[in-house]
Amino acid sequence: MNIVVCIKQVPDTTDVKIDPRTNTLIRQGVDSILNPFDSYALEEGVAIKEKLGGTVTAITMGPPQAEAILREAISMGCDEGILVSDRAFAGADTLATSYTLAKAIEKIGNVDLIICGKQAIDGDTAQVGPGIAVHMDLPQIIFIQKVREVTEEKIVCERMTEYGYDVVEGQLPIMLTVVKDINQPRLPSLRGKMAAKKAEIPTWTVDDLDVEVPRLGLEGSPTWVDKVFSPPARSGGAKFEGEPEEVVEAFMKAAQENQLIQ
Repeated sequence: MNIVVCIKQVPDTTDVKIDPRTNTLIRQGVDSILNPFDSYALEEGVAIKEKLGGTVTAITMGPPQAEAILREAISMGCDEGILVSDRAFAGADTLATSYTLAKAIEKIGNVDLIICGKQAIDGDTAQVGPGIAVHMDLPQIIFIQKVREVTEEKIVCERMTEYGYDVVEGQLPIMLTVVKDINQPRLPSLRGKMAAKKAEIPTWTVDDLDVEVPRLGLEGSPTWVDKVFSPPARSGGAKFEGEPEEVVEAFMKAAQENQLIQ
């Protein structure tokens, strides 16, 4: 079973800075972490490998500093990590990102499972995983909360919905996105930390991939940010004190004055 887990390095701060020229995140010089949802994808990939055998490869697209999360993935049980990094990839939206990652996964070859966290906390689009499946012409199951069964040929999952869950079966190869309910990520082991420290992380650039350059990065992104602004600060609200009858009367009066009720 050859498994690829797509992970992302995201800013570990609420003080997000935006490039005023491109309206994209400034990542250089900002403390970063492994996208939390991706830790669940890593755990599920390693758990499936432990059951069926095979390999787990973590892959990320980002600046050179993103190598850190690949070493973290190896410390958690992945066999290897691959960094996809080139100035040509900078400023990519979800379409360009999923295209680039799909081409990198195709370069790995013979992949049975592609697993992603349901979304990244810096973008919250939940589009990259499904985009990879479309570019690679693969079936997909998204928002998985439990893997019921997995073999070399098929996988049976519970897909989270607003009303509960659906049971979905898919044939391999397939792309999956997982939610945090699926498992509890393990802590890095001492052996894993030693392996991560010694691991050689290859960097694939635009010259290493069979890609159409106009579909990469900012140039290949059909969506862009038109305006960036901080939401207005919330007011402190109102506090009503006294006996229950007095509080209700005061609240109803305030609500009517503010036209919250008729």
